[in-house]
Amino acid sequence: MNAITERKYCLLLAANDSDYVKKVYGGYYNVFVKAFGEEGERWDCFRVVNGEFPPMDELESYDGFVVSGSPNDAHSNDLWVLKLCVLLQILDCMKKKVLGICFGHQVLSRAHGGKVGKAKLGWDIGIRRVNFVNALETLKLFEPFQEAPHSASIIEVHQDEVRMVPRRAKVLAYSDHTRVEAFAIGNHILGFQGHPEYTKDILNNLVDRLVNNASITRKFGDEAKKRIDESEIDREFWLNICKTFLKQR
Repeated sequence: MNAITERKYCLLLAANDSDYVKKVYGGYYNVFVKAFGEEGERWDCFRVVNGEFPPMDELESYDGFVVSGSPNDAHSNDLWVLKLCVLLQILDCMKKKVLGICFGHQVLSRAHGGKVGKAKLGWDIGIRRVNFVNALETLKLFEPFQEAPHSASIIEVHQDEVRMVPRRAKVLAYSDHTRVEAFAIGNHILGFQGHPEYTKDILNNLVDRLVNNASITRKFGDEAKKRIDESEIDREFWLNICKTFLKQR
């Protein structure tokens, strides 16, 4: 009898742990594994923001990759961002599953020929309703659900956006703030502008940090936190979508 092969995933962390996430969750690695991981899986973590990358001779061993959000710009020419773009191109050639979130969504677009820049409508912070297009059904991401929804609410915190998707990509979702909320290339690359892995407390703490470092005004932050408190997230829906994508053979 053949032994069951352990499923193995790679988290490419593009952000350092905040003090809050480190104290409450033990770091972003734990946030992602709790959100997307399942019993019996192995999750390795490489902090690409600090120049840590998986060895090339180990890429084939992974069933999927997740690229996290980041306070850095996906359109910057920092060495680690450029190196990450090259890695994502290699993973595309290997037809490896890659899920990009926020910064990860944007850098996936850039790596494959899309355009990324500052959001035309400025910061989007809070809980946003995202509308799906029919192309999403072709990826069979709705298989866990009896009926495919037309929209769902997700946490958003970004000031950059995908302005133009790569030539091979299909836009899967949009919102009244962001034209490209999700896109896919084939059935192995998927990007979400929102944060399916975040919880409200992580978002509220992030708003406080953005106020404290003067990235946003106190008034803007207070208004965002009020909207967050009054809104609900379809978090389980998004987590199921992400896990379905990563774990489809």
